Amino acid sequence: MAQPENTSSMSFISSVKNVFSFYFLLGRTARRTKVFYFISLIPLMIAAFAKFAELVLQTHHLEGIYIFSNIIVAFYLQFLVLILALFFGTSICSEELEGKTLTYLTTRPVPKAALLLGKYAAYTLLIILIMAAGVILSFLILNADGLTDPSRWRILFRYLGVLTLGLVCYTAFFTFIGTFLKRSILFGLIFSFGWENVIQYFPGSTQRFVIAHYIKSLLPSPTTGRFSFLLFQLEPTPPGRAVVVLLVLTAVFLALACLVFSKKEYILED
Repeated sequence: MAQPENTSSMSFISSVKNVFSFYFLLGRTARRTKVFYFISLIPLMIAAFAKFAELVLQTHHLEGIYIFSNIIVAFYLQFLVLILALFFGTSICSEELEGKTLTYLTTRPVPKAALLLGKYAAYTLLIILIMAAGVILSFLILNADGLTDPSRWRILFRYLGVLTLGLVCYTAFFTFIGTFLKRSILFGLIFSFGWENVIQYFPGSTQRFVIAHYIKSLLPSPTTGRFSFLLFQLEPTPPGRAVVVLLVLTAVFLALACLVFSKKEYILED
């Protein structure tokens, strides 16, 4: 009895890997990926301008790591992470419906859950790479004179880890939303820039009802003693608990997405 179950598990994992490989290679050259890659470089221009102004004006009022933490990371966390997760997460299901390719995919001997998980993994890795490229380049520009300081590198890796975990969780959520809502993009925009970007500043336990709260609870404390925009009004959850919550939410959203995608009969509209 154990051997067929093991064979089935290996077959499922193999299907996920095959789907992942196909959609990751396809996604790398997609027009949408290129557009979001260029959008992710906007902070790079901000970083270059700030560094240029510092060199020309000979001002050192704000350290590079402070600008990086309060402007660059804020742009990614408050805007780009949400946008990337929204458009790539909801498209996992919607692009197959709009392109009328779902019928062809589901007639293949690949479980629907494997198809969804493979695409989720491929798209999540793509947007993590898009995010990381801009964050790392911005960090290098702003901290060109302090790259020998190990503490700055630790801050960079901490931010990369936090942003990555945010992308993983948000993409899982929007993948789930995309499996049953026709206008998932509209809902996602309202959720991202309404609920998430407002409720996180409410005092007390209310802010724990948003994903952003647990992401921000993992951010490093400011080392300069100056005001940190990202930590404004934050009553942080302990880091260990925040990580567990984000991972559990990711698993729940993916499980629900697989369940809906596997059971629902989608109608392809003309």
